[in-house]
Amino acid sequence: MEAMRIGWVLVVFAIAGAVKGITGMGLPTVAVSLLGLWMPPAQAAALLVLPSLATNVAQCRGRHLRPLAARLWPGWVAIAIVTVCAPDLGGARADAARAWLGGVLACYGLWGLWRPRVPDLSACGRWTGAVAGAATGLVTAFTAVFVLPWVPYLQALRLEKDAMVQALGLSFTVATLALAVRLQASPQVAWGSVSWGMTVCGALAGAFAGLGLGEVLRGRLAGQAFQKALSLVFIGLGAANLVRAG
Repeated sequence: MEAMRIGWVLVVFAIAGAVKGITGMGLPTVAVSLLGLWMPPAQAAALLVLPSLATNVAQCRGRHLRPLAARLWPGWVAIAIVTVCAPDLGGARADAARAWLGGVLACYGLWGLWRPRVPDLSACGRWTGAVAGAATGLVTAFTAVFVLPWVPYLQALRLEKDAMVQALGLSFTVATLALAVRLQASPQVAWGSVSWGMTVCGALAGAFAGLGLGEVLRGRLAGQAFQKALSLVFIGLGAANLVRAG
């Protein structure tokens, strides 16, 4: 039974890693949405911490660190503080957390299908990011998904491609570390147990295998059709989580 559990985790993270390898993002979103179908959301969130950090390290490097930090630090601080300190609106109920997750996934999928043109916020003050960061921290605290509204906000800054990739890596690293702090006291996570350690190793192995495959497939699949298909998958997973929560 334990081997089957680890095997499923490995497969889920391989899929999530492949999506990240193809698109440059999406590992936490895919992993949590799939794991949330059969695992308590707190456990799913805890499992993604190490794979998310490990796969974001290379994405954090680059020549844009100083200007990005100068522009985005209020948002990063807001993400961290709100993620750690936000009240648990769902209490200990897995169905409440699953409902939040389902709603966010459905909204993210619809956003991906609609692909509206975001307003240009490049001339706005840095503190606009604090508002987006605080909202992202709330979503992260309730769902372990940290793409909304932070990714649209970064798009609104009109960053050039390399800076955008680095900004995503740095931002996701901040959010993942904050999530780890929030989850450390969760009674649903058996931190330090042999079983948990083996499951995390399976998640890491799957994430890196999928990441390598995704990078190979990037040129063939990274396009409008793939993005639309992925958005439809998120809508479907969101609906499935909402049904399970009901």
